Amino acid sequence: MVIILQDGSDVPVFKQIRNQIVVGISEGKLLPGEKLPTVRALAEEIGINSMTVNKAYQLLKQEGYIITDKRNGVRVREKFASIPELSPEAKEQLHQMVSEARIRGITRDEFVALVDEYYASSMPDGYLQGEYTPLLE
Repeated sequence: MVIILQDGSDVPVFKQIRNQIVVGISEGKLLPGEKLPTVRALAEEIGINSMTVNKAYQLLKQEGYIITDKRNGVRVREKFASIPELSPEAKEQLHQMVSEARIRGITRDEFVALVDEYYASSMPDGYLQGEYTPLLE
């Protein structure tokens, strides 16, 4: 997975890294148990301070997306708890997106269709909770 930073964005760099890793996990670009680059390696690869990557990894660890240990490094969590509720921060972000869509004249149906499109691009239900086994080809 390639991390692409947006220069001049209002979103802090550590949050951009965090967001792209979460999307990568959801879309199956980062698989459960997959090893992520070390803090230093990722910082060098994208040309930023290692403390920024460390901050992103700490946030991902705190939120339960990754696990770290000294022997195996940083890995995507194997299973995720099924918590059928968004965090307060995510709800606020969703509220902001809905408000912006309304102001721009996007209808409810258009907005829901866009949500459905993004939801469909994610892994199958149950996959990230370890309940889904892909068919072997």
